[in-house]
Amino acid sequence: MKTLPMLLLLLALPASAQVTRTSDYLARMDADGDGKVSLAEYQIWMSYAFDAMDRNRDGLLTPDEQPGGRGKPITRTEHQQVLAARFRKQDLNHDGFLSARELAAPPQ
Repeated sequence: MKTLPMLLLLLALPASAQVTRTSDYLARMDADGDGKVSLAEYQIWMSYAFDAMDRNRDGLLTPDEQPGGRGKPITRTEHQQVLAARFRKQDLNHDGFLSARELAAPPQ
């Protein structure tokens, strides 16, 4: 289940949203421009693949909405919880925000 959200993200990203540098990620995720990414900003950015695949907008990815037409159903809430756990692992200094350095570091 942990790899599903990342797979969803990678499969649903349009070319215009793909970024190649950490500073690009920070700039796109940092909605309020404060130079760091909050949990809410992270979840919003990382959820757009889920949202793109949720064709009927019911907050549930059913197998037919997932790559290959199979997989365990996942709710938006479950997806958000997985993202929160990933965020906490990347927040190495535990300040509640991700810096460019933390975004560049592989999740622990």
